[in-house]
Amino acid sequence: MQIFENTEIAFKHRSDKELKKARILFKFMEYPLVVKTAGIVANLGIGLRLPLGWLVKPTVFSHFCGGESLEESRELVESLKKFGVQSVLDYAAENKESEDEIQSVAAEIIRTMDFAAGNPAVNFSVFKPSALAPVKILARAGAGQSKSDVSGIEKFRANIKKLCHAAYQRGIPVMIDAEESHYQETVDQVATEMMELYNRERAIVFNTLQMYRHDRLDFLDECLRAASGKNYKLGLKLVRGAYMDQERERARRMGYPSPIYPDKESTDRAFNDAVTRCLQNIDITSIFVGTHNEESLLLLMDKMKEHGLKKGDPRIHASQLYGMSDHLSFNMAHESYNVVKYLPYGPVRYLLPYLIRRVEENKSVTGQSGRELHFINLELERRKIRKNQKK
Repeated sequence: MQIFENTEIAFKHRSDKELKKARILFKFMEYPLVVKTAGIVANLGIGLRLPLGWLVKPTVFSHFCGGESLEESRELVESLKKFGVQSVLDYAAENKESEDEIQSVAAEIIRTMDFAAGNPAVNFSVFKPSALAPVKILARAGAGQSKSDVSGIEKFRANIKKLCHAAYQRGIPVMIDAEESHYQETVDQVATEMMELYNRERAIVFNTLQMYRHDRLDFLDECLRAASGKNYKLGLKLVRGAYMDQERERARRMGYPSPIYPDKESTDRAFNDAVTRCLQNIDITSIFVGTHNEESLLLLMDKMKEHGLKKGDPRIHASQLYGMSDHLSFNMAHESYNVVKYLPYGPVRYLLPYLIRRVEENKSVTGQSGRELHFINLELERRKIRKNQKK
């Protein structure tokens, strides 16, 4: 993994002050009680609409997020581009209920497309389906629907089509994020319709596959057959998955088999198999590989070489979340691979659920925090030695 070990390249975009602040942040995440307390306070703040911005914005928000608005995120986007790393701006809106809220979110997502169309540092747009229809309607799709449910699904389909058409007009690929499995089928159906409509020349619409689900490799094969048979390009964002605890708990509570692999090793194999199959079908497929896993990225690079694909092939992108795994992102970008940082933005209150997830997945050395601290400490020590040598 020598390609990922150059900390000078990994953290060139960070000042000493920023690195020391990040070290404190990740050290706090090693303490489960601190993480649990922070989650309770944040959830309480969400429920009571407490003004937590004064506490959150200069700490976890500034480390993991682009800003509260597109304009506030612009400086960071330009800074990352100087180091060969592009951005995707993710408006952090989810689980919207009212039509006014939904249309407001749709308008903001189109603004991100306009922003991307005029800025070569931003090459994708993205949205979460649950921001475009009430979750209860998505979950009831196809099963005993009322007239209201049918109307709601049609509105959802129309909202998705409006965004995909806007992306097509601007030439900016749009990724449709994944949701929990009990309503992902509805999202898959609409995403496939949109790909068939807009992906004739190249992949504009991307669906997301959460590879911790044990049915996703079969679904990937179905997607490949459909794209080949109907002559459209398949756009896929590959991730391991984000709802493991919720999925398993819901399955237990409702008495059906868990849709999630029983262990990490099985998920890793499925993810790597998906990368391999997509590269084997790269003539009809474009992939956005979202992972913080070194082995999966090494596999991606090895398979690209095996298939004679250039490092900067426009059909292949790797991505990590902003504020995490800089040793992967910046070293890959330095080697001329297409690398994208995922930059969530929006009001602090919208981003609190996202920030809670980031803190929880980084807790303890079994998560990300131990690895992040390792590389941060190496770079701070390297800088210290260099400064002493100059004296």
